[in-house]
Amino acid sequence: MSDDPRVPYAADRTVLAAERTYAAWVRTGLVALAAGVGAKTTLGGVVHEWIILFEASLLVLFSAFCFAVAVWRDLKPGHDSPERSDVWRIPPWVLVVVNGGLLLVSLGALLGVWFGRTGGT
Repeated sequence: MSDDPRVPYAADRTVLAAERTYAAWVRTGLVALAAGVGAKTTLGGVVHEWIILFEASLLVLFSAFCFAVAVWRDLKPGHDSPERSDVWRIPPWVLVVVNGGLLLVSLGALLGVWFGRTGGT
């Protein structure tokens, strides 16, 4: 281990960068979920029903993908996690529970997209 005093700060930055990546994936998933539901509710009468179903389904499925990837990237970042960080990390089980709930919301929204009434008509 180096005697350089900047080494602990580098470990802290690594942990914080991983959390920013997690937040970015979740944020992208939430936006895709809102866009998918919004497409279903607002595009009726503007484009054909099959286009609405395809676009909304694609966006909602992408949101589910983002929620799954967020946890996967946080638990398996592709590099060794620093052992000596002073930053408190969110426990992995919390991430799994929260994103599992978001994944279930996405799947419920997908059912709503497929079987719900299209707005605008």
